[in-house]
Amino acid sequence: MLKILHIAPQNYAGVPYDFYKMHNTCGDFSRLITFHKNPLQFPEDICLELPLPNLSFAKLWRKKKMQMREIDNPKQSPIFKPKNIFEKSYFALYDFFKLNLVEETIEKYHLNDYDIIHFDSGLDFYRNAKQAIKWKKMGKKIVCCYYGSDLRIRGLIKELDAISDLNITSEYDHLSLKKDLEYIFYPYNQGELPERKKNESDRIKIVHSPTNRKYKGTELILSVLDKISRERKIEFILLENMSRAKVLEIKSECDICIDQVGGTMGGTGYGKAGIETLAVGIPTITNMTKEYEEWLPENPFVVANNGDELYERLSSLISDEKMRNDFGIRGKNWVTKYHGYENVNKRLYELYNKYNII
Repeated sequence: MLKILHIAPQNYAGVPYDFYKMHNTCGDFSRLITFHKNPLQFPEDICLELPLPNLSFAKLWRKKKMQMREIDNPKQSPIFKPKNIFEKSYFALYDFFKLNLVEETIEKYHLNDYDIIHFDSGLDFYRNAKQAIKWKKMGKKIVCCYYGSDLRIRGLIKELDAISDLNITSEYDHLSLKKDLEYIFYPYNQGELPERKKNESDRIKIVHSPTNRKYKGTELILSVLDKISRERKIEFILLENMSRAKVLEIKSECDICIDQVGGTMGGTGYGKAGIETLAVGIPTITNMTKEYEEWLPENPFVVANNGDELYERLSSLISDEKMRNDFGIRGKNWVTKYHGYENVNKRLYELYNKYNII
């Protein structure tokens, strides 16, 4: 039995928590330490409940970094470094602020006893990765798992990258940003989902639930839905700033889901939201590059890369109940096959062996 520790800034979309649950379900022992509580009420294991900067200045700072990244648009992930003395001072002060809490957590939960340390989002407790370096010297195996904006916007933490034994991702576009990444489908447990409910209205229900409108192309989606609504009997449901349980309950009554189309900086393909609607049996629309579409095995998604394609795909799905049902069945089976705990854990063990972690 392996002892596997996950450390994540936040339980992003519940994915770190699913890895933690997968390890325990498949016979290993795992804990998940998160720094900040997820505002959408995803479950936690051990949360340090550190304050998350949400002031106007912090939001403006993050927006500026996104804009700079869009302009640069490099073909590989940048190396993170503070942009100025204020940013450098902020991280130094924040690391000092949480020092005692981190040390107490390590002692209280016996974190030095774990064999493998997963740094979800490629981030240590500290920006200089000093705890990871300490664990590496103790003989621990280090794994970095990247989820999204960590590589696209923030960039690599060079001190942590230098000691990582294995680097994994569940984002296809990351494979071109960092050459030594290994792809793994993230684990998902369909048993936590509500039962699919029949839509009793005479209108086709179409749902979209962006966590970030710019990433998901929400403005484009809204413009296409406005046109569709003048031609077809539909009900469009936009879900934002709502608890996950409520989102899942509403989605279970819908006929079609739009994950993302034409967004910027969110990559292409699908995320947790797309997996959830597939798993419930709802045909799900997303954007994909041609290479990604051909690479993804048994691709279960309805692909639309721009407004015209979204209009065409929606029109077909709205008109054809059999098509909706066929995509729904394919999607549900596909999630079980590729994202089920047993198969994902098997793939992870293959990578552990390949990189001499076990």
